[in-house]
Amino acid sequence: MQGENSIFANKLRGLSFSLRIARRYLFSKKSHNAINIISAISATGVAIGTIALVVVLSVFNGFESLVEDMFSSFDPDLKITLTQGKSYDIDTPDFDKVRALKSVAVFTEVVEDNALLRFKEKQMPVTIKGVTDNFAKLTCIDSILLDGEFQLFDGAFERAVPGIGVANILGCGAHFIDPLIINAPKRTSNINILRPETSLNEVTAFSSGVFSVRQSQYDDHYVLVSINMARELFEYNQSTVSCIELKLAPNVDAEAVQNEIKMILGEKFQVKNRYEQQESFFKIMKVEKWFSFVILCFILLIASFNIIGSLSMLIIDKKADIQTLRSLGANNNMIKFIFLFEGWLISAVGAFSGIVLGVIICLLQEHFGLVELGASAVVTAYPVVTNLTDTVLVFVTVLVMGFFAAWYPVRYLGKTIQN
Repeated sequence: MQGENSIFANKLRGLSFSLRIARRYLFSKKSHNAINIISAISATGVAIGTIALVVVLSVFNGFESLVEDMFSSFDPDLKITLTQGKSYDIDTPDFDKVRALKSVAVFTEVVEDNALLRFKEKQMPVTIKGVTDNFAKLTCIDSILLDGEFQLFDGAFERAVPGIGVANILGCGAHFIDPLIINAPKRTSNINILRPETSLNEVTAFSSGVFSVRQSQYDDHYVLVSINMARELFEYNQSTVSCIELKLAPNVDAEAVQNEIKMILGEKFQVKNRYEQQESFFKIMKVEKWFSFVILCFILLIASFNIIGSLSMLIIDKKADIQTLRSLGANNNMIKFIFLFEGWLISAVGAFSGIVLGVIICLLQEHFGLVELGASAVVTAYPVVTNLTDTVLVFVTVLVMGFFAAWYPVRYLGKTIQN
């Protein structure tokens, strides 16, 4: 056991010795000034590549956060839908339990289906979303209204709130005198070919406002109406819904509540959080993010090739030192580790400098908006969010690539070390 400890201690001392010599070589003056220049270029190339990685990943994080904020103004914290089917009855003990949960702050019933919307001579297919009056408490609908107000019934007439895309296509707006006419097929009768209009249910509503989530899937297709009118249009009874949307109480564990509701309702129902409601969209963004990361890593790998040239020239330059070290008792592995650490230190200097500069650039953009997108964009400046995990990943990736870039000349120039 003592022999093993002694061997391990000797290896550590050898590595420590190699690291001290490598550090001295890194900052010492070489006989050929070109070696210093190439080393500086190598570190600069690694630093620039590292900056690019940090900035690009932070920009992707910023756009993802921006889109998530947009969806959060319309999407609930949790959404309960059927695993198979379009509608279900909530007049059951299980849903009474969900409604009574202390972690659930708002319980909103929703009836959602496709319909034909007409305004004057124009018409288009839309998605009618019937909601209860507490929908304003469930979402931030008031903050995304471009015109008018969120009102579903004024005491005399039904009201509707179309998305900005729907309003632009039909030419309608808040408080227009002409009504919106909504048609949907009757569920309980066959289509009359001679008189197809008799096979449609029809309701009317007056526009009370226009919303904009700045996402086409909502703005160009959705119209908000009262749930009573939606049930009348689609022939649903008073306890039938398409889904249940929930807002959770502050400071609760959303994942724990989601799992609890799943346990209550069973496998017949799906309980989706905000990410899962837009899962395909966020997956595409993540694929784009990591695809960009891989491309930049290849560019960084090419920049790291300078380290190979720098180390090759350094090995030739230090042939006399190598002989001296061997005379003093240094073995070939210790000498190889000197140059391996030398190349790794070049990468480490470039990586650390790039991380620091990249984070500074991102913080300046985040607080001062130095690079702008233009007045017509959703935000005036490029959104950036610096993520600690991404930053550490970049640093580790650069160090690993630097290690292999240094290992190559040391491995294949072993004969030069031995001579």
